[in-house]
Amino acid sequence: MPGGWQRGSPKLPRPRVGLRSCPKPHRAALAVFPAQAHSPCITRGMGEPEALVPDSGAVFTFGKTKFAENMPSKFWFKNDIPMYLSCGDEHSAVVTGNNKLYMFGSNNWGQLGLGSKSTVNKPTCVKALKPEKVQLAACGRNHTLVLTVEGSVYAAGGNNEGQLGLGDTEERNTFHRISFFTSQHNIKQLSAGSNTSAALSEDGRLFVWGDNSEGQIGLNNIINVCVPHQVNIGKPISWVACGYYHSAFVTMDGELYTFGESESGKLGLPKELLINHRTPQLVAGIPEKVIQVACGGGHTVVLTEKAVYAFGLGQFGQLGLGTFLFETSEPKVIEQIKDQKITYISCGENHTALITDKGLVYTFGDGRHGKLGLGVENFTNQFFPIVCSEFLRFTVQLVACGGCQTLVFASPRINVVGESNFNEINDFCLPAVPLLPSDNLISGNVLHRTLAARLRRRERERSPDPIQMMRTLPPLEGTATAPASFAPALVPFSLSVSNLSEKNTFDPMEPLEPDIFQDKLTKDRETENISSADSESLGETTDVLNMTHMMSLNSNDKSLQFSPIQKQKVPEPLS
Repeated sequence: MPGGWQRGSPKLPRPRVGLRSCPKPHRAALAVFPAQAHSPCITRGMGEPEALVPDSGAVFTFGKTKFAENMPSKFWFKNDIPMYLSCGDEHSAVVTGNNKLYMFGSNNWGQLGLGSKSTVNKPTCVKALKPEKVQLAACGRNHTLVLTVEGSVYAAGGNNEGQLGLGDTEERNTFHRISFFTSQHNIKQLSAGSNTSAALSEDGRLFVWGDNSEGQIGLNNIINVCVPHQVNIGKPISWVACGYYHSAFVTMDGELYTFGESESGKLGLPKELLINHRTPQLVAGIPEKVIQVACGGGHTVVLTEKAVYAFGLGQFGQLGLGTFLFETSEPKVIEQIKDQKITYISCGENHTALITDKGLVYTFGDGRHGKLGLGVENFTNQFFPIVCSEFLRFTVQLVACGGCQTLVFASPRINVVGESNFNEINDFCLPAVPLLPSDNLISGNVLHRTLAARLRRRERERSPDPIQMMRTLPPLEGTATAPASFAPALVPFSLSVSNLSEKNTFDPMEPLEPDIFQDKLTKDRETENISSADSESLGETTDVLNMTHMMSLNSNDKSLQFSPIQKQKVPEPLS
């Protein structure tokens, strides 16, 4: 191990939730990007018009990805289609329909499984696993798990707590097969956390291994295990998620269980149950049948048959429950998207993404590095779910959230509405403003456009919010670069080949049109130049831009409530 790590050495300094090692985002938003292919297998496209995306779709990247730092980008595969996406702290995985695994990003611990510890800036195929035919992958803080079609499970990367499941604590920079698993286990899902791993079988058996210092693999008083152990609650399990230092699973009858670190309300349990946090505990505060669960750095998001619930830390907006909801242990419905049919949820360390049945994607939470996908200048925290307007012309099929990044797989939407309506839709996506249901998305008007431009300008001119100022994580032992922080990677949502169009043989061209992000930014700035006479012609309206707020403390969930009040005019001095 780098840095002389030996078994029995002091534990790695545990990163604090909400702390990121990522540097401040660069604002060089109008840079010119290359459009040539970087590999015979993939085509890279940054800033091209949507028309250049093949019908089979593209993987869009946002945030700090190593592929394109702090800038929206995209790539697609020739004669292949992504089927799974997964994000770790600063590394990512893509599994395609041809059962190939592509990895890119940070690689300090060999977590890319490519035989070195060098950072990889473009999606690179793991050739050693091509004969095995990869089925899915899960990225943890500094390790990666892979399931093959034959039922074998492989692991690579950091292993200081035995999270690779290989029976020791030695890291690996190539993928090694976990001998415990055979084809008889019929594994269907993998999840990886901060030094923790989990595998779920078709018949509902859950296997866990790695760090258990906080009870995050549910084995009570065992400190850690280097080989898979089964967690048995007497019921078959249908879904599992590993977070930072907590975990959760859903039973086949729709019950939610959480376990692990008990701080910040992220287990969704009353205080009297937290004493048993090292073993799975039933979360009774959700009345409907649970379908999925996603665990972030300090928060948990739950998808039920009727709604989406969130609990835990919310200081960056990652709960989607409103401005300045710092913490809640009570599962609460995300009201802003209650009229939407959500089909998939994903949590990064401090941000969240949701996919609707109409192929829209909503994001909220920590906006640094542009990882929310809300535009090249939008790096602010979002406390309500915001629809990503860049994907209104696309059908979003996959999403994965990481520590500093988000990956989205989307294909061009057929029979989209007119261009003028899309311009109006974009202005509904305002920071911390409740979003309209999708049925009303095309009903924009002049008032919204005028206020949108002014609010964006004020946001840029405002001094930094102290709540967004964050400390740096302690470095991982043996890490030569800036210290890292984990974004819990969930089991990626999978696509069915039968639901996708026939593989496209699209051969992309160099873009002949301006960068769509630059063009959108230019339009936004032109909108800001609307004269004051335009707003005066609106008639009797509330002077929203001259409002302030009165703050009051809600003791039940440690939230701050804001009530709008009119600012008092300062009297003019007497002459």
